Amino acid sequence: MSRHVAIVTDSTAYLPPRTMERHGITAVPLTVVLGDQALEEGTEISARSLAQALQKRRPVTTSRPSPAVFAETYRKVAESGATGIVSLHLSAELSGTYDAAVLASREAPVPVRVVDTGMVAMALGFCALAAAESAEADGTIDEAVTAAEKRAAGTSAYFYVDTLDYLRRGGRIGAAQALFGSALAVKPLLELDGGRIELLEKVRTASKAIARLEEIVAGRAGSAQVDIAVHHLAAHERASALAERLRARVPGLADLHVSEVGAAIGAHTGPGLLGAVVSPR
Repeated sequence: MSRHVAIVTDSTAYLPPRTMERHGITAVPLTVVLGDQALEEGTEISARSLAQALQKRRPVTTSRPSPAVFAETYRKVAESGATGIVSLHLSAELSGTYDAAVLASREAPVPVRVVDTGMVAMALGFCALAAAESAEADGTIDEAVTAAEKRAAGTSAYFYVDTLDYLRRGGRIGAAQALFGSALAVKPLLELDGGRIELLEKVRTASKAIARLEEIVAGRAGSAQVDIAVHHLAAHERASALAERLRARVPGLADLHVSEVGAAIGAHTGPGLLGAVVSPR
């Protein structure tokens, strides 16, 4: 291999550790502030600890990685032999992570392309995998970016939350939308649209909302070859059951991932989150 393009993402991609190791993907952690403690996602705070804090109504906020953290990451990746870096991050509409990466990229010792994928969770993770596979095939930086952007363009993310209150508190959804979604005890279904979290449908009960989520995901998958990820926070049984139903319903299913989201996303969704990502290959 005449060149080495390295892939960097952030901790909200929620890629399995073995997958990251196999493909040489580096994740920069976001920070979760719990009370007066600033903790790194993935190493210093667990999803279970976060869910318990939220249930006790303890104050929880999140913070982007600093440009200095990105600069140090780029330096280490370059020292490991990379001659170029593709840095893929969650939607700039949801976090300042992309902006921090751009600032750091200007002083990096090797060329860095920073990409706002407009995605989050495994919707971002699938983009990082696409870029890594391109790099492993001796692709250039531009080719790896194109692979990630193509994957992002075809990927959809939908999710159910028990309440919109956490999203409203964190400023990830407008107060008017939150009020609308909460009216008459409606259970909201949401989607990523243009990098933003938008209300998709309102359903009367949790069970009907989850059934509708399944219908939407199965319909979006169709008969194409797709990867699917099911995410949750403190709702493992609910997530596992949805995954098994999708396994039976999606004929073109390639890979199916089931995982609990980390603290940086869970802080804005609250316990009970159930999400699904559909990503055509």
